[in-house]
Amino acid sequence: MKYSIGVDYGTQSGRALLIEIETGREVAAAVKSYTHGVMDEFLPDGVTALPPDWALQHPADYLEVLQTTIPEVLRISGVSAEDVIGVGIDFTSCTILPTKRDGTPLCMLEPYRGNPHSYVKLWKHHAAQEEANRLNEIAAARGESFLARYGGKISSEWLVPKVWQIVNEAPEIYEAADRIMEAADWIVYQLTGEEKRNSCTAGYKGLWHKREGYPSAEFFKALDPRLERLVADKLSESIYPLGTKAGEITEQAAWLTGLKPGTAVAVGNVDAHVSLPAVGITEPGHMLMIMGTSTCHILLGEEERIVPGMCGVVRDGAMPGYEGYEAGQSCVGDHFEWFTAHCVPAELQKEAEDKGVGIHELLTEKASRLRAGESGLLALDWWNGNRSTLVDADLTGVLIGATLLTKPEEIYRALIEATAYGTKVIIDAFRENGVPVRQLYAAGGIAEKNKLMMQIYADVTNMEIRIAASPQTPAYGAAMFGAVAAGEARGGFASISDAARAIGKVKEEYYKPIPENVRVYERLYAEYKTLYDYFGRGDNDVMKRLKGIKREVIG
Repeated sequence: MKYSIGVDYGTQSGRALLIEIETGREVAAAVKSYTHGVMDEFLPDGVTALPPDWALQHPADYLEVLQTTIPEVLRISGVSAEDVIGVGIDFTSCTILPTKRDGTPLCMLEPYRGNPHSYVKLWKHHAAQEEANRLNEIAAARGESFLARYGGKISSEWLVPKVWQIVNEAPEIYEAADRIMEAADWIVYQLTGEEKRNSCTAGYKGLWHKREGYPSAEFFKALDPRLERLVADKLSESIYPLGTKAGEITEQAAWLTGLKPGTAVAVGNVDAHVSLPAVGITEPGHMLMIMGTSTCHILLGEEERIVPGMCGVVRDGAMPGYEGYEAGQSCVGDHFEWFTAHCVPAELQKEAEDKGVGIHELLTEKASRLRAGESGLLALDWWNGNRSTLVDADLTGVLIGATLLTKPEEIYRALIEATAYGTKVIIDAFRENGVPVRQLYAAGGIAEKNKLMMQIYADVTNMEIRIAASPQTPAYGAAMFGAVAAGEARGGFASISDAARAIGKVKEEYYKPIPENVRVYERLYAEYKTLYDYFGRGDNDVMKRLKGIKREVIG
């Protein structure tokens, strides 16, 4: 038997998954929580405070994941490193870091450790919203063709706004950086000693297009003269398609991971997009929701269509031969985590402890006893901004309909419903603009564990939902790409489509809409859309005014 390893870098931790290539059997998995976690208040020195909307990470944590999890899956499984033929990497995105030419992150060099801009900017770093707003204004005024491919707006989460923030606030960091790299590409660089930028992150997050390349130097100069040579000096115009072999494990990487030198490594990928073949999707009309702290929606199409508010459309961006569409929600699991951390009374915490269950499990059980519409509550799912279809990180959350009799489980259910409504907005946007959505799939911890949530999604969207068979779908997909990088001659696959057809899988159980719930949710969704447009499209910018007051007070 031959094996492949997928390494999935999430928001809070990284995991390695070892799969048997011929059967898709998941042999062993290991997880490593990041030592530094998400830095959104202070740098590692504990002194340097971070402003609002910052989210940083430390690249040393990523190396620790390799050093810990890969040897662990080999140990647990008893599989010899000789029989591991490929490695695939997926990462949250857009997650970027400034480095020297040899890949050394600036935050690991003494002169820059105290500068927040020298660290990794995580996907949910939203402090570049002003740069994103200005970029959108300039691109629209110039009639830049790329803007429509990103739904008419570039998000503050994407590469260029984040880089421009560095230029504006820490020009010395921008000057010192020889490269600005996606974290997925940086990890592949650490494993192979070769810089190979992947088409997925470049296309969806870096404004690169397969036919047209990056926007022109004139556009970047119009943003800021200091950005004129961004592509030539800090990025790379050599972009490699998904499934490409990036290189092989070096002697140094072999020492770090326990793998054999010469093991094939695939070019990097995004955690959401890498999941598509893992559930066996190889054709248009099938949308995959990757549900975690946020949700990413991936959909294949046969031709490039312009969909307002989408995150992007990239040829071969998810599967070869198709347009890959992306949309997303910035706040899903984070939504529920916020509620349990700050809004649950002590007696409920004690009840959960007495029953020996987690607080999420208890709230879900209580919420499942409620009928659709029974709580009288409605929420907007913008606690972490809106990624699609409004593309605005300055939007914030709303809960309406609460009374002195409102219970925690009612609010919890309303927050679940809000995320389902947000997904329906995205589905409607695709359909209204000529991109069919015929079938829903879901992957991730929430889809795996929360039956109530998935039933609500089926009822709100009025669509059947199939669930990924693997509880660690991104890592499984990454391992599939590792097998493709190894190739048929070494026991892998000739293409990712072949891999998807051979070992992509979903559970037998799936969710069907309940007609009486569908009717109630149609009425509630209409109310949600009224609030969505009122607060999200400029009728009432109270959320932004409140953020402005907050910034003034904090200073």
